[in-house]
Amino acid sequence: MNGADDGDLARLFRTALGGDEKAYGDFLHEAAALVRVWARRRIAFAGLDPEDIVQETLMAVHVKRHTWRSDCPVKPWLYAIARHKLVDALRRHGRHALIELSEVENEIATEETETARDWEIGRALETLTPGQRSVVTAISVEGRTIAEAARSLRMNEAAVRVALHRGLAAIARRFGRG
Repeated sequence: MNGADDGDLARLFRTALGGDEKAYGDFLHEAAALVRVWARRRIAFAGLDPEDIVQETLMAVHVKRHTWRSDCPVKPWLYAIARHKLVDALRRHGRHALIELSEVENEIATEETETARDWEIGRALETLTPGQRSVVTAISVEGRTIAEAARSLRMNEAAVRVALHRGLAAIARRFGRG
């Protein structure tokens, strides 16, 4: 993407929705840059102008700005709107682009799920006690071993294993998988 962090973009959009016109202009500028890069990669095969997709997306963002949930990442919401505008443009022009899904699936999955995945992990960790959170973060997020986590957290290995088990079980219960 264009380097705009989702957290910064979301804060900018929240401020804009609160009535700050400069923040709204800045948000639209950043959103346009993101959608422009996204659209250029997707419509090279279709003979459409990426700026049309950018403008239609920005207009839809303005009209649908009330649908964004401020506790969610903004990029997946923005890309969903852009994707719908791209499909609309392809339909209007009667184009049926035939591309292999394997050519774009990794690109699409990475762009749209990275920020959502980070947000979901943070949301899951917030449900844990501080001790469980530090153990689960050290092992499951940072990739440390039980021994490394025990040393860095100044705990014995058995306590780390118990905290990890309880933390993962709590996350599973909270999110309906246990």
